[in-house]
Amino acid sequence: MSANFEELISKVKEYGKKKVSVAVAEDAPILEAVEEARKQGFADAILVGDEAKIREIAAGLNIDLTPYEIINEPDHWQAALKAVKLAHDGVADMYMKGLIDTKSFLKSILDKEVGLRTGKPLSHVCCFEVKGIKQLLFLTDVAFMTYPTLEDKVHIIENTVEVVHACGIECPKVAPLAAVEVVNPKMPVTVEAAELTKMNEEGKITGCIVDGPLSMDLAIDPEAAKHKGATDRKIQGDADILLFPDIHAGNLVYKTLVHTAEVKNGCILTGTQVPAILTSRSDTFQTKVNSIALAAVVAEGLKKNK
Repeated sequence: MSANFEELISKVKEYGKKKVSVAVAEDAPILEAVEEARKQGFADAILVGDEAKIREIAAGLNIDLTPYEIINEPDHWQAALKAVKLAHDGVADMYMKGLIDTKSFLKSILDKEVGLRTGKPLSHVCCFEVKGIKQLLFLTDVAFMTYPTLEDKVHIIENTVEVVHACGIECPKVAPLAAVEVVNPKMPVTVEAAELTKMNEEGKITGCIVDGPLSMDLAIDPEAAKHKGATDRKIQGDADILLFPDIHAGNLVYKTLVHTAEVKNGCILTGTQVPAILTSRSDTFQTKVNSIALAAVVAEGLKKNK
């Protein structure tokens, strides 16, 4: 089990280098991130985009492009299609967003001919290393699904459990979060959380333990769980996966952690044939590197499960 990103990267190195295709690679932060992943020995990159601009940016960053394969395609949409096709065809193990708008990146993933559709809904997973918490913490969905239905939440759990299994946690604990830890018919979120718990107990959601509704303190703080007398709960401050009721709750917690706490994180899109790395302009250099590492671990897990 990986307890932090250092251990996660060590795990990836054991598997051998993975390959990431980058859509519209003429972007300085992305080039810096893939170069760091290459230097650390866990990923190589195929750079798809305007070759002249890629070389100009790399020269300014003192990055030697000799180890890289570059596919020249100045048109952003065509670059995305060529990059995603590399992942679709098995040439690349991961697909990463470069200097292309998010809408077009997602459109390329969903392309019927060369995209990464699996028939499952896409969802977003963030992995956090948080000071004071012994294990990696997985937050979902904080960026993609806006108001997930009960059925959507089942898919989100399934997608996230696949990621967490790849990180070495055999039976992750999933906490469907709410403001309270008891079912209240006037609070639909708590009703759905209880339903997810029941589905898990009935074997309809597998590979994990689901216990909800849970308040945040009971999910991540063993002392709070003890203080509240939650000795009958399957999760007592040791959740691996935090399932948020909607994008507002998830995104607010995500940004609070990123901007105020001592954390490291990496994020990927799941429900695709291969992991997709969708970072934002505001993400740090280290977050981009961590996201490549997380995607590489998941790529290995998907390969083993084929």
